[in-house]
Amino acid sequence: MGWEQLLGDLPLIAAYAAAGAAVAGTAGGLVLAAVRRRSVAVSLTVLLAVTVAAMLAGTLSVAWAMFISAHDLAVVVTVTLVGALAATATALLLGRWVIGAHRELERSARELGERADAGSGFTAPAGPMPAELASLARQLADTSRRLAVSRERERALESSRRELVAWISHDLRSPLAGLRAMAEALEDGIAEDPDRYHRQIRAEVERLSSMVGDLFELSRIQAGSLALAPTRMSVYDLVSDVITGVDPLARERGVRLADDGVEPVPVRVDGKEMSRVLANLLVNAIRHTPADGTVAVSARREVDSVVLSVTDGCGGIPERDLPRVFDTGWRGTNARTPPAGAGLGLAIVRGIVEAHAGRTGVHNVPGGCRFEVILPAAG
Repeated sequence: MGWEQLLGDLPLIAAYAAAGAAVAGTAGGLVLAAVRRRSVAVSLTVLLAVTVAAMLAGTLSVAWAMFISAHDLAVVVTVTLVGALAATATALLLGRWVIGAHRELERSARELGERADAGSGFTAPAGPMPAELASLARQLADTSRRLAVSRERERALESSRRELVAWISHDLRSPLAGLRAMAEALEDGIAEDPDRYHRQIRAEVERLSSMVGDLFELSRIQAGSLALAPTRMSVYDLVSDVITGVDPLARERGVRLADDGVEPVPVRVDGKEMSRVLANLLVNAIRHTPADGTVAVSARREVDSVVLSVTDGCGGIPERDLPRVFDTGWRGTNARTPPAGAGLGLAIVRGIVEAHAGRTGVHNVPGGCRFEVILPAAG
């Protein structure tokens, strides 16, 4: 057969080969669909069988059309079968490797679930794995790290809740016992100064009302139901209004308020809630700054944010306590315990600031500490 005749017959040969391969491919597709839930080794074997069957079917179709001789057909079939045996062995080895890597990964994932309560993380298999399984192992390791952080946060929150319940119970028990004693004294007519008792009862009731208000505010924040009405305003006006409100307390304690570092930068916040944030920080700073000390307020623009800071003269916070300052119910040392607080003020500060898409921070400075509120700057 000359080259000219061969080139002329190529389209017909291709058509016969395609017809035979199509029959084998269709049958193989049906088999693959039937075993798609089986092991990857089975799928690899079926895929290899389909490839060999398609080649043989095409060859036999061409031979049936008498385009090749019986001798050439035997040669092609023999070579194809030998290649199929080598490919089958390779496919089985590949399937065994993939299945082994999958089993190791499955064992590591199972151990992660069994050791979750003990705080142990995910340990990836040591041997090499296919890229897909290696990517899955990396995702499992990342998930394990996130779970560990979540568990640690949950433990910290549970510890904060226990502390909050203990402090609230203590803070409620003492004034309630005092109120009952004063009420009984007034009822029995043995109070030497009824007016003083009435004033003291009113003061205690106001303190309890403030505590209940803080608990309600904190519950709204933690439930995500804090409704904000943000408006554009100047930080200078916001700070000035809050300083005016806390100035009597500062004068009573002999503490000077300094707001020289407040820049008139715009922010978009809920004025009422943000005033509460600054008031909580300022009252906290005034109560822990000694007489003749200074509480400084500053506000500055940094790229796309506004940083509000309150610096006091408390002497500093122990480094180990800094990460817990904004935790619910945490009071720390006596130096940071408000005379009539329940450890909720700074937790409320953080909740309100985070509701404004901001963040809070605290660090020590010479002679005291600085609380910072970082808010997105208004356009």
